[in-house]
Amino acid sequence: MKILVVCQHYYPEPFRITDICEELVRKGHEVSVITGVPNYPEGVIYNGYRKGKNRNEIRNGVTIHRCFTVGRKGGIIKRLLNYYSFSLSSIKYVKKIEEKYDVVLVNQLSPVMMANAGITYVIRHHVPLYMYILDLWPASLSAGGIKENSFIYKHYRKVSERIYKAANKLLISSNMFSDYLNKQFSISKDKIIYFPQYAEDLFNVEECKKIPNQTIDLMFAGNIGQIQSVETIIRAAKICEDVINLRWHIVGEGSDLEKCKQLADNLHVSSIIFYGRKPIEEMPKYYAKADAMLVTMTKNEILSLTLPGKVQSYLAAGKPIIGSIDGKARAVINKARCGYCSEAENVEKLAENVHRFCLEKDYEEYSRNSRKYYEEYFEKQKLMTRLDFILNNENFND
Repeated sequence: MKILVVCQHYYPEPFRITDICEELVRKGHEVSVITGVPNYPEGVIYNGYRKGKNRNEIRNGVTIHRCFTVGRKGGIIKRLLNYYSFSLSSIKYVKKIEEKYDVVLVNQLSPVMMANAGITYVIRHHVPLYMYILDLWPASLSAGGIKENSFIYKHYRKVSERIYKAANKLLISSNMFSDYLNKQFSISKDKIIYFPQYAEDLFNVEECKKIPNQTIDLMFAGNIGQIQSVETIIRAAKICEDVINLRWHIVGEGSDLEKCKQLADNLHVSSIIFYGRKPIEEMPKYYAKADAMLVTMTKNEILSLTLPGKVQSYLAAGKPIIGSIDGKARAVINKARCGYCSEAENVEKLAENVHRFCLEKDYEEYSRNSRKYYEEYFEKQKLMTRLDFILNNENFND
């Protein structure tokens, strides 16, 4: 098949759509990607992509075109310019495409408007549109503090309804999204397909196995923004200072990184190490520093429907998980029996679970359970075979 993929974020930005596209190429498909100029998560255009450089590339068999995008750093105005610059420039680009694709796949992160170019193409060329929902809109706005009775929220509810109803099929990364889409937009469940995220091949037990040392090491890896609530980890680290050989590792960047560093300084917590953002290819060597991985999230009813992609990476690597998170992620950790989980933003309970973990004599059972659960529910090749089948069968019903 010839597949057109639309997503505002792509390599070298740290999103799994890159791996999905390259896997589709390995399965024999011809894949073209329409994306933005890389600037996530710092909000600054990456070196090598400024002033029109590298707008067209071929990487691992995937043809990539990058549309004009304003960097997102600099407050709400820049964020809006970032959102709409890609939406408008990608629509303009798509209108010039005469090449016929068999199917369009939109990898829908925030904002939902990144799907507009895909919709424009399918209207002109009459091909199926599949939308993979990773950020649920307008629900994501409420998680960011936008009130549901506000003009902004109501506007984006209409925008989201138009976009979701334009798709032939909606692939959802969390099965908890189904009821929301049905209730909010009257979207039939026959149109919805559960398709969870997987972890890239480099996250495996052998490459990520803990390098023995004299400390107990806990690690958070990923974006450090408001919704990730890394502050919860830092406050728990303060409570756990009685564990002399305990170390905390924070790998990643984002809008709240400096705030978190300042909080650690203010609390005089010396056991936390901040590494900044690292290329995905280097992540296994950081995972190899950890006895267990941490996942936290702001307390929010809508956020609790999601399963952060880092959870699959943690499971694939065979790592015990200690969480301070609600909903889907908490259910996975408990069902997998791979560690401990308390409610979101509960600092004291997180610290209590860390103390419990530090008293454990053997983490191997948690590690085995993590990898076993991953192989049963999120294994990459199983899911890619499923995606291949879905894209080849428009009438597929979950």
